[in-house]
Amino acid sequence: MTFILAVKTGGILNIKSESELINLDELITKCRKGIKSVVLERSETLRETGAAIGVFPNGWRALHQLGIDSSLRSTAIPMLRAVDTWIDKGTVRETPFSTGEARCLRRNDLIEALANELPLGAIRFGCQAVSVHFETSTSTTVLQLHSGGSIKAKVVIGCDGANSMIANFIGLKPTRPFSRSAVRGLTVYPDGHGYNPEFSRIRKGKHLVGRIPIDDKTVYWFFVLQGTQQDAEISKDPESIREMSLNMASSYPKDIVEMIKNSELSSLSLTRLRYRAPWDLLSGSFRREAVTVAGDAWHVFGPFLGQGGSAALEDAVVLARCFSKKMNNFGESRIGLSEEKAREALDEYLKERRFRVLQLSLRTHLTGSLLVGDLSFLSRLVCLVLMVILFRDPLRHTRFDIGQL
Repeated sequence: MTFILAVKTGGILNIKSESELINLDELITKCRKGIKSVVLERSETLRETGAAIGVFPNGWRALHQLGIDSSLRSTAIPMLRAVDTWIDKGTVRETPFSTGEARCLRRNDLIEALANELPLGAIRFGCQAVSVHFETSTSTTVLQLHSGGSIKAKVVIGCDGANSMIANFIGLKPTRPFSRSAVRGLTVYPDGHGYNPEFSRIRKGKHLVGRIPIDDKTVYWFFVLQGTQQDAEISKDPESIREMSLNMASSYPKDIVEMIKNSELSSLSLTRLRYRAPWDLLSGSFRREAVTVAGDAWHVFGPFLGQGGSAALEDAVVLARCFSKKMNNFGESRIGLSEEKAREALDEYLKERRFRVLQLSLRTHLTGSLLVGDLSFLSRLVCLVLMVILFRDPLRHTRFDIGQL
């Protein structure tokens, strides 16, 4: 789900399309923290790409704070451990999840659960923002829509993905492409798959296969492989994606080949992996006026730790907490918030999240480089030394507690 979240923190948030002028006070009831907001979705309906998403204990704690963990718990079995296998070396490493829950959720289950918690009218479909600028005279941010209309908002939070227009507006450096692409898909086993409930990563040569059971009959998998110039063309044809994946995985164990062969065509996607370099997150305000970013628009990761979704959920909890604290501390109406306090709330959000985001970004980058990177002996040695010094505990990042909403 790609969206821009416009938070209403005082005054009127208007959506203008030709002669239409809509006051969102008439459409949106108060959310749990008293902050009115609208989600702009460019598609005409709820949609998902990527088949599924691993949510580790830190992400599950965030879901609990958002109040949707109970409804999602029945959709997926818990993961008990992470297992890394190096076929070429004949080695296996198991790391139990000692604290907290971890599950792999179908993306549409997660999106629907999140959408169902929003007030009626909070999502406006078919709203694709094409540009953004700040209007000094009214101290508002103006989003121009593809339809020709516009939106004025006191606060804009860009959650519009790795190629974020909002990230460009606030001056973030562009994301960078990995040399690798990733295929993602679902495979259903009518008689049951028989896999253990674990996050499995299987490395052979320069390729990596990840596999996580969703339930007793459904498995989510991803295949990280060498990117090619034909990826953009192949990505439009699920049959071609499956054929290419089978060719690349031909030397893998039979069960992996069968998993790819029997995958659901409609679930298959192929994307070139991108990342925002850890060193690009060391400096900068990550805010321009009352505009900032969250999720992949700020910290796009590779799939090597499975933390992209969980980190975005953490962002949501911190954002709500920072806005709510400002409203409470200054005794203002729970509906209104001054422009100054809105900017202070965004600064506190960024201050709280910056180090966590930097840690995850660096750890993901090092892990991905070691798993599938084309490294020289010296570069590999440097990565290993940094991992030992900085990230000795392989699952410490999953034990992070975002705190109360």
